[in-house]
Amino acid sequence: MIQPSQADVRRFFCGVHAKQQSGAPMEPIETLAALWIAEHPEYHAALADVDAALAAMLDADPARENPFLHLSMHVSISEQCSIDQPRGIRQAVELLAARRGDLHAAHHEVMDCLGRMIWESQRAGRMPDGAAYIDCVQRRATQDGAP
Repeated sequence: MIQPSQADVRRFFCGVHAKQQSGAPMEPIETLAALWIAEHPEYHAALADVDAALAAMLDADPARENPFLHLSMHVSISEQCSIDQPRGIRQAVELLAARRGDLHAAHHEVMDCLGRMIWESQRAGRMPDGAAYIDCVQRRATQDGAP
């Protein structure tokens, strides 16, 4: 499993944004990240300056949204769906996206489930519970209206 540092993640997304702006060729994972960056124009200023992005790691404000974490979760969910790992996640996300009529909005709901799974795993010192994660997404997909 690849475990990039926080600085690596920031450099990656800033680099993708720079390539996107210049029209430079991209690797497949960069193309995927670029799609999610395009969905979040509110992050473009943070992605435009890699030095500022790296310096901001020292001033982490838990009350402020982290665009690098947010985009990483979008990419992670997309990758999980592409290989259906954990098994059943693709169908659960597709069902949620169909019910909400919007893949982007569905991803934001899936992020709540993913974040909860990671938090519980870390808190308990055990492996992430993929079945509980998928169950969370499926429950959201069967709810009417907002989560």
